[in-house]
Formats: sequence, structure tokens, C-alpha cells
Amino acid sequence: MILQFYKYQGTGNDFVLIDNRDMKLSLSVEQIRLLCDRRFGIGADGLMLLELEPGVDFKMVYFNSDGNESSMCGNGGRCITALAARLGLIGKEAKFLAVDGLHEAKIENDIVSLKMNDVRTIETGSDFYFLDTGSPHYVKFVEGVAHTDVFSEGSKIRNNERFKETGTNVNFIEKLDDVLFVRTYERGVEDETLSCGTGVTASALVAAARGLATGKNNCRVKTPGGELNVKFDKVLENTFYNIWLEGPATFVFKGEIEIADN
Repeated sequence: MILQFYKYQGTGNDFVLIDNRDMKLSLSVEQIRLLCDRRFGIGADGLMLLELEPGVDFKMVYFNSDGNESSMCGNGGRCITALAARLGLIGKEAKFLAVDGLHEAKIENDIVSLKMNDVRTIETGSDFYFLDTGSPHYVKFVEGVAHTDVFSEGSKIRNNERFKETGTNVNFIEKLDDVLFVRTYERGVEDETLSCGTGVTASALVAAARGLATGKNNCRVKTPGGELNVKFDKVLENTFYNIWLEGPATFVFKGEIEIADN
């Protein structure tokens, strides 16, 4: 079977995207793992199918690189919006369906802004915060985040007694002058990724709840793969709405690959 695909990245969070508007493609876990493999396949943190859905511009179906369908991916949502524009499905604005519900998106030059779901609660632990921004995130402030062993420390948390069954993403964050520095261990990838959109969103909201956001209604976030911005309206201490994740979504290349049939 020969597959045509598009490769996109959002601040280093990279994806294989496939136009499946004809609904003919069904990929197995093994095939998705192969396509995302950085040595034997195309290489990506995840894979997305762009499909048609009544009442919206398109539907986003997201799989982690382990081959399993996953929860919402913020950078993935921004990248698939850029692909939809490239395919002529949308203009400057879009509405699409993802696993966590409806999303709005806007494109301005190379910047794609994605509206995230409201956050109504943030769990506060002894040295961590836990919240859901479309995907679950365990957020922890650390000193010297640039030197933190994200793989080792993140893996311990992701596989502890509470999270080992369903997993969680883990964000290590530090306020540095006028930017929040965030590094992420992603479940499903089971490693550090250069950026994570839902994780950046979660980290920005935790910083805002602590009074450490870089602006009154926004937070600039630095990741190893680049910078993003999170805008929001804050009500009460841990309630946020009108949340937008903003940043570049970049086309890398288009190609085709031959893989074995299911």
C-alpha cells in the first residue's frame, strides 16, 4: 500500500498528517508505529487523519507514536488546521471536531491560534498541580529546568501508582524573567518531546493561578522547540475560559511511503 502524507511541526512537535476525506484508510497500531518510527518510517511524535464531519470543516483523529488513538493534541490541532488551509478546506478560520469536542482555529500569516476547552478546576498537590486541558497534565515547578532529567523524572511520575494504568503527561516548568520555560514528558511517546501544546496550555494556566504569568491575560512560553503564547480569561483562582494557544505551525514536506497492508 502506498500512502501519501504531509509532515508538519509546531515548535518541534512533529506529525505525519494524512488526508482521509474519502474515509478509505484504516491503519493498524503496527502501521502507525512504523510510520512514526524515526529510523524505519517517516518519523513523528504522532499521526493524524484529516476526515470529513457534518456540521464542521473537518475532523481530527489523532494517534500517539505508540499507535494508540489518544486524547487532544494542541500542537497537532494547530498543524492540522494549517493542512486544511493548504488543501483549500478553510480560509482564515476553522471549526473542527476532535476527541475532546469542538474547536475553533484562526490563521494569521504563519501563526495558527487554537481555542482550547475551558478549565474549571486545578488540583493542587504537595509539590505539583494536576489539570486537564484536553489531555491530563501533571505540572511541577523546578529550579534549573534546563538541566532537569525529564525522561527519568517524567517516567517515574507517569508510571507511578496513580497514573500507571492510563498515564499522564508531565510538565516541568520554571519562570525565567519574562517567559515561562516548559519541558514535557509525553505519554504515548514515552519520552521528552520538544513541545506539547496541551502541556504548554496547562503550564501557563498553573503559572497564572500562581500569579506568575508573563501578562495579565496571557503567558509567553518557551519550549526546547520554540515559543508559544497562551491567552485566557481568568475567573476565580482556578477557572479559565476563552483559552487560545498561539504559535507557528510549519509545513515540512510532502511525500509518499510504501507500507505493508493490514
